[in-house]
Amino acid sequence: MYHITRKVNPLAGKLAPLDTLVDIPKLITAYYTEIPDPNLALQRVSFGTSGHRGSAFDKTFNEWHILAITQAICLYRKQHNITGPLFIGFDTHALSRPAFASALEVLAANGVDVMIAKGDEYTPTPVISHAILTYNKNRNNQFADGIVITPSHNPPHDGGFKYNPPHGGPADITVTTWIEKTANTFLENKLQGIKRMLYANALRASTTHTHDYLNAYVNDLGNVIDMQIIQNTHIHLGVDPLGGAGVHYWEPIAERYGINLSIVSKVVDPTFRFMTIDWDGQIRMDPSSTYAMVRLIALRERFDIAFACDTDHDRFGIVTHSAGLMPPNHFLAIAISYLYHDRTQWDTKKAVGKTIVSSAMIDRITKKLGRSLYEVPVGFKWFVEGLVDGSLGFGGEESAGAAFSRLNGQVWTSDKDGIITTLLSAEITARMGKDLGEVYTDLENEFGKTFYERDDVKATPTEKQVLKNISLEQIKITHLAGDNVDNILIEAPGNKELINGFKVITANGWFAARPSGTEDIYKIYAESFQDDTHLQTILTEAQTFIKTLAH
Repeated sequence: MYHITRKVNPLAGKLAPLDTLVDIPKLITAYYTEIPDPNLALQRVSFGTSGHRGSAFDKTFNEWHILAITQAICLYRKQHNITGPLFIGFDTHALSRPAFASALEVLAANGVDVMIAKGDEYTPTPVISHAILTYNKNRNNQFADGIVITPSHNPPHDGGFKYNPPHGGPADITVTTWIEKTANTFLENKLQGIKRMLYANALRASTTHTHDYLNAYVNDLGNVIDMQIIQNTHIHLGVDPLGGAGVHYWEPIAERYGINLSIVSKVVDPTFRFMTIDWDGQIRMDPSSTYAMVRLIALRERFDIAFACDTDHDRFGIVTHSAGLMPPNHFLAIAISYLYHDRTQWDTKKAVGKTIVSSAMIDRITKKLGRSLYEVPVGFKWFVEGLVDGSLGFGGEESAGAAFSRLNGQVWTSDKDGIITTLLSAEITARMGKDLGEVYTDLENEFGKTFYERDDVKATPTEKQVLKNISLEQIKITHLAGDNVDNILIEAPGNKELINGFKVITANGWFAARPSGTEDIYKIYAESFQDDTHLQTILTEAQTFIKTLAH
């Protein structure tokens, strides 16, 4: 069983009232006219696990931020002799296209060779990673890098801006800290030192080039997914792009590979009024949320398997007849079990990558496969090196993000890829001839049933700080839900990096807690290997213990 416990808004799962939709003209105006105050922490450039995010209404994502970040990236490229092209793409959020224009003005003025999408097309996050890695393959110099403009599945009023170095994946903390610090210096100096030219001139600049992202990516999919088995079995697939960056990719995929794929909707609308409201009353394009996925779940009987991706198409949602919307952990387990059996060209030493808060079902499957488990803190950046050098065949997060190697074992992308992950669900369905909900039941019968829950708990700034900086000496817990505590972790076993929180493990379950970087909450994850009652006991005792830490 799988639960996410939260106080649910009464409008959750319903279409948003029209008067609650974001005012797009007002949002765009705020982007250009509101000036952030660098003396206020919330209005400074701040790179989290997925780049800089915010809203123009809050002065956390405005033109000044983008100009400053882009100039900082130009300086970083120069400092590190990154002289190849910069691949750039943006999603369908209202703030993404204005941010693209601002970024291009700076990039062109700095003489950076920029690859923009042919036909002014939206570009998914994994497509940028694929382009960088394809360009850099077998190169010794003049490496490419990239910028992805997206706040992922965040609400319509948000914007996001990410930098991907030459390895193609999310930048690590060393890189983002340098960019963040440099960008904030530009804000403090009122943009002094930033190079910029008019957008029209930037588009015409000799350094601005068009790139056919769509066909370069689509034509290569047969090297990572067995598209032939999907075609041969004629299974009926349904996809809902959720109005995101991959909206125009699915039809070419169906045509190129001759698969029976129906696109539920091709609508792009920056208000995202077609989405049903998420658990907290916000519109959020989250394919792992049953509230956001109401439309596709209702249509599941029409298809042999259906799926969706979020706004930048790096996350997945899988819908089956028997299970409805599959919990991400369930599909991660299925994917790992399948891939490490099916991909016979993969090196037998390829490890399995998972985050420390993902289900222990993955641990059990990995052990049976005879593979090494590479367990890391939350954040896909921790999988980048392994995916690129081939030591990892798969990296997955419980928050519905994953990527895996090509059929020949080489790197596909080093960023999350919702497109190949959803197509993998079709490949598995086609090859096994079985509903994926039933496939997971078979895994439960073999490895045992687990009961998983994730919750958001209100926390004071003091409680959050204690969690973030906790030491092993502070965690004085010897029993949990009637069992002896076997292990306590503040570092991930795979890479010895701090998890910015802690994890407590017993023979029959575990819990982990980590503070949110943006809200006054901490996230708690728990799993029982017994039953739901035992799971609730773990959660209750865990929250009681966490309360004592700050006192």
